[in-house]
Amino acid sequence: MMQKNGKFYRWGYALLATLLLSLALHPCHASAHSEGAHQELPQGEVTGVGLDEKLGSLIPLDITFRDESGRPVRLGALVSGPTIILPVYYSCTNVCNYLQSGMARVLPTLKRTPNVDYRVISISIDETETPQLAARYQRMYLTAMNAPFPQQGWRFLTGDAASIRRLTDSAGYHFQRKGRDFVHPVASLVIAGDGTIVRYLYGTTFLAKDLTLALIEAREGRVGTTIRRVVDYCFTFDPANKTYVFNLLRVSATVVILCAGSFLGFLLLTGKVRKRHTTEDR
Repeated sequence: MMQKNGKFYRWGYALLATLLLSLALHPCHASAHSEGAHQELPQGEVTGVGLDEKLGSLIPLDITFRDESGRPVRLGALVSGPTIILPVYYSCTNVCNYLQSGMARVLPTLKRTPNVDYRVISISIDETETPQLAARYQRMYLTAMNAPFPQQGWRFLTGDAASIRRLTDSAGYHFQRKGRDFVHPVASLVIAGDGTIVRYLYGTTFLAKDLTLALIEAREGRVGTTIRRVVDYCFTFDPANKTYVFNLLRVSATVVILCAGSFLGFLLLTGKVRKRHTTEDR
């Protein structure tokens, strides 16, 4: 019986060592905050156009734009919490339209309250566009949602060239005019209430999961650090595919480590009991 117990414990320690060694040989995850990701542009496009991510940098909130009625509005007056900024131009019939249409489709599916938990701001990169045009597109996209959505929850702004460039330069968003149109990255950004850039979202299609997690990141101190750490731990932002993915390897590794630790504790505890009984028998 004693010999069988000895074999059991040797087998248990060997299994535990194998589990720990396998975890050591496999990295848990790629960085969730990969710097320097660039938007790929078709060959032959205008040089100097692209996106240099500036995660952690501040958007200047003292920039003044014009709202849908033509009144001046300071950006900081609208950014009171997590905010999604869409750099577009309203007369665009191509990707800008798809970008805002994609946003209009996903916003009603978010389980968060617009103008309370977050706000969306479309900002024209064309200094010649007017507040009247912005107001028209605001009505169009809010109507396209087919769901109640407050006007204050999605604002449409215009501005002069200096204000536009100051904003886009601070975000690493580089564009150029090409005739009556613009060559520009197809991307939006999520910022915190103090203007910190927390995430870039690429393309014209949005997933509710991606937006929700980006908004959670942007909440900063208004969400407990425990929740934020759980989100960061369980989900990883994939810079190649520009989406959040469930970090299966990290979570499964944690489960294995916990199980291995419990098993080790069991071996140590039962080993001590066995030694005590052996001593008493003598």
